[in-house]
Amino acid sequence: MINFLFFKVFKWKVSGNFNLLPEKCVIIVAPHTHWFDFIVCVMVRKIIKVKINFIGKKELFFFPLNIFMQYMGGTAVDRNSKSNTVEEIAKIYSRKNVFRLAISPEGTRKKVEKWKTGFYYIAKRARVPVICVSLNYSEKVVNFSQPFETSSDFSKDINKFRGFFNGIKGKIVEYS
Repeated sequence: MINFLFFKVFKWKVSGNFNLLPEKCVIIVAPHTHWFDFIVCVMVRKIIKVKINFIGKKELFFFPLNIFMQYMGGTAVDRNSKSNTVEEIAKIYSRKNVFRLAISPEGTRKKVEKWKTGFYYIAKRARVPVICVSLNYSEKVVNFSQPFETSSDFSKDINKFRGFFNGIKGKIVEYS
């Protein structure tokens, strides 16, 4: 049913290295411009048959919604906590055999000039690769990159990640 909706009704495609996803990685998904991005990602996750996790503000994890959120791979994060969120998330990688954390580097659905960089520091601290996944609404393609290892050159790494998304248009083009 999901395949039929995604491929035939919505007429989307999945491309790239989705069949080579490491068991532990940070997946950055962009551009994130609309709530429908979540639906597209959930469908893709079902199609490629790979568990992909996400984090959400703890306010979204109330009963009974928390049951659904955890079933979908969600982990609650207290963004107002004085604890180090990057460190807490990195520890999850050491506790689990499989953890693929999907994050929007924009941190919002609105247009941003500068990405949030927590994903980068999570990947470095957990010693896991970064996978870029573009949601290209103009061509209706979800594209997975090869795994990128972080280096000691922050600017070079961020430019490499951002380069993967050059020219990609989200659902709301002006927010891309």
